[in-house]
Amino acid sequence: MIKQVAVIGAGVMGHSIAEVFALNGYKVNLEDFYPEVIEKAKVGINGSLDKLIASGKINDAAKKAALDNIKFFNNIGEAVKNVDLSIEVVPEIYNIKVKVLKEIAENTDKIIASNTSNIRITEMGEEIKNPERLVGMHFFNPPILMKLVEVIKGDKTSMEYVEEIYELAGKIGKKPIKVLKDEAGFVVNRISAPEMLLLCNAYGNKIDRPEAIDKYFKSQGLPMGPYQLFDYVGLDTVVDSLQYYGKELSPDYGKCHAFDSFIEAKHLGLKTGSGIYKWENGKAIIPDANESEKISLMDMFALEINEATKLIEDGVAVPDDIEIGVKYGLNRPFGPITVANGLSNDEVLETLNNLYKQYKIEVFKPSKTIESHKMKESFNKKPVEVKKEEKSGILDYSKDGKVGVITIKNGKNNLMSFELLKALDKQLDAIEEANDVNVVVIKGNERAFSAGADLSQFISNPYMFMKISNTGESIFDRITRMNKIFIAQLRGYVLGGGFELSLACDIRTSLPDSVIGFPETSLGLIPGYGGSQRLPNLIGISRAMDMILTCERISGEKAYEYGIITRLFKEELEENTMKLAKDLSEKISPASVYVAKRLIYNTATINLDEEALSMGMLYAGNDMKEGVKAFLEKRKPDYKGN
Repeated sequence: MIKQVAVIGAGVMGHSIAEVFALNGYKVNLEDFYPEVIEKAKVGINGSLDKLIASGKINDAAKKAALDNIKFFNNIGEAVKNVDLSIEVVPEIYNIKVKVLKEIAENTDKIIASNTSNIRITEMGEEIKNPERLVGMHFFNPPILMKLVEVIKGDKTSMEYVEEIYELAGKIGKKPIKVLKDEAGFVVNRISAPEMLLLCNAYGNKIDRPEAIDKYFKSQGLPMGPYQLFDYVGLDTVVDSLQYYGKELSPDYGKCHAFDSFIEAKHLGLKTGSGIYKWENGKAIIPDANESEKISLMDMFALEINEATKLIEDGVAVPDDIEIGVKYGLNRPFGPITVANGLSNDEVLETLNNLYKQYKIEVFKPSKTIESHKMKESFNKKPVEVKKEEKSGILDYSKDGKVGVITIKNGKNNLMSFELLKALDKQLDAIEEANDVNVVVIKGNERAFSAGADLSQFISNPYMFMKISNTGESIFDRITRMNKIFIAQLRGYVLGGGFELSLACDIRTSLPDSVIGFPETSLGLIPGYGGSQRLPNLIGISRAMDMILTCERISGEKAYEYGIITRLFKEELEENTMKLAKDLSEKISPASVYVAKRLIYNTATINLDEEALSMGMLYAGNDMKEGVKAFLEKRKPDYKGN
């Protein structure tokens, strides 16, 4: 069991990794040859911990414990003595890494990990004693915030050590994935490599102005366009990556020389003040342009999906690890597997063929999997253990006597994602069969019951949007038809899809200061999980129309006056709700509940099909896209009425 860790290299990445371990109770020896780097590391760790305190993530006691867990060294031999794991975190230069790894290997017989982002573990393992103990443990920057860790198996790495590092990454609060075959770029960087190649060639071939292409991608909700991002990370870094992939993956990567003139002129982007764009005070000066129509998000999706199928074909990683890797490594709401499930094989195949025809680049050719129309079969061969763990992590279920309790745990805002809806549907299956459960309480956290739908999810077309709406409606409608009493315990934000879930329940309890409402029409949408139908039946057309059209957020107290909240508790919401639930579970007949719910709900006029159809129609219009984009960019929308 790993209890003590040495981190070799105390730069920004190294001291942040040390901080992660220390915060999770591990003893850490942080080493760097240069004393001034150690001093900077101490300042950096202290400042980072203060930020965590300011954000409410830790308290003063946790900071003190973390600092007490870290010791500082200027000698590798002393730092790795008596530790269970040594992690190399020095610059991404092969000779430097090998030199450090050799010295570590000479001073310890325990597991050694490298935080390399690109260099093959197998290649470095050939240089050290007992290469079976060398594992890749690639953290993403900044490690204190980013969840992903790639655990890489070299050709000679023992699978026992891979499993041990994988388990360790989970214990320090990370989302680990296994890279089972040691190839350049591993998973995340490999997935994004063809996009870098496409954008390099698009620039070199003058497909369109970079500012026009950037404007298009920003219109799709990205915080910055790809060329702005190249400038931000450094054009030298981009070129180095392309050259490396040219040696390790395909000669195509090394053939694009569109950025060479920038390197020669030392115009590297942000760090030199100019690159593709001029930079002032840390911001790019980007000329105005119309959105490009020469390159599309679908091009990027197709390239990512294509590369994902190649990783699976080559045995580098399994589908769920690819999905998790891109999602958490690139800080996205979804990965290529989710995107692929919303597209047809023919759509991806056609896009790739068009890209190959335009650029004549072998990397863009469809994989064997896509050529043989087996894309979805490849991605959905079998359920993956990691995904199951993730699902259980967004929704918990417990039982107290004859009361079942569903707790939504999908982040601080408990957003209604596809995964959450699926998990809820699955839990309802189990509850429906449970004859020993008469009452079900659905609750969130102190901040939010649910703050609404996850607007950042990938939806490929109006039909899919309508289908998702219909799925949510159907799941919530199950609640109204079950022979159990459902109680929504409302606290904090109860918005959008979260409000709709509560409306499907039979009883709603709340504190006076809950925040309740439908923001949909301000986003170019309507309540799409039954809310537009259930709210008028509950409080009347006039008040429902006012709430939906004005997007007004009302308090729990006002909702009680309207008749939305059935039990208002000034304090001890959980205790009072559970007292009510237990009381009902002991004295109310399930058969009577079924009949009563059927009679009452059947008197209401509810047209869920019409609501779902309307959601599909709105998706096809520009107002919804503008509304969601404005929401993600935190600005006022500019609606055109179409």
